[in-house]
Amino acid sequence: MPITTCVFDAYGTLFDVAAAARQAASEPAYAAMKDCWPQLASHWRLKQLQYSWLRAITGAHTSFWEVTQNGLDWALDAVNLAGDPVLRQRLLDLYWELQAYPEVPDMLKALKAAGKQTAILSNGSPDMLDGAVQSAGLGAVLDDVLSVESVGIFKPDRRVYDLVGQRFSCAPDEVLFVSSNGWDAAAAAGYGFRTAWVNRAGEPVDRLPWIPDTILSDLTGVPALAEV
Repeated sequence: MPITTCVFDAYGTLFDVAAAARQAASEPAYAAMKDCWPQLASHWRLKQLQYSWLRAITGAHTSFWEVTQNGLDWALDAVNLAGDPVLRQRLLDLYWELQAYPEVPDMLKALKAAGKQTAILSNGSPDMLDGAVQSAGLGAVLDDVLSVESVGIFKPDRRVYDLVGQRFSCAPDEVLFVSSNGWDAAAAAGYGFRTAWVNRAGEPVDRLPWIPDTILSDLTGVPALAEV
């Protein structure tokens, strides 16, 4: 089947999750972050993911915004900045306006020009995703933004991937699913999507029952994949 629909994870895939910490570290008011912001950004992202998995496994679902705040609190503690409420609030405010990776706008425009349907499928809550999409100016090149909040469980639960077929009336093998999370791309491959893992950091492949169909270093090659 030809690919009709290209679906993207949001955080770390379209949007740079390190941008909030990097921006705060560049501001004179938060000089304490100058040297530790990469560690803080890494801790924040890892805990955000870990807490989403644990909540999915235990049936303790909450909004991704709460998970994001919980992850940040752990990360601030880990780099000895937990006692700075002003910094905490600045980082949270910046998370609502994350920068898109440089290649994202042209990549999405190319997909739309080729007649593909485009969407986000994310753990993010609808208000968070709307803020990121509007801040990055991507609304005109996305057909929809799908959030796990409509099913009440985080990825990689199959009910999340079901949302794509329900919205676009397409079969799984008509979908190219793109994620920066190896586990997400692998689980989506197990679901039946054609998948691409955007492995910007050059990490090893996760040891799971499935593997992504394609590994990319950034998103520039996605339009060519969609034409296969």
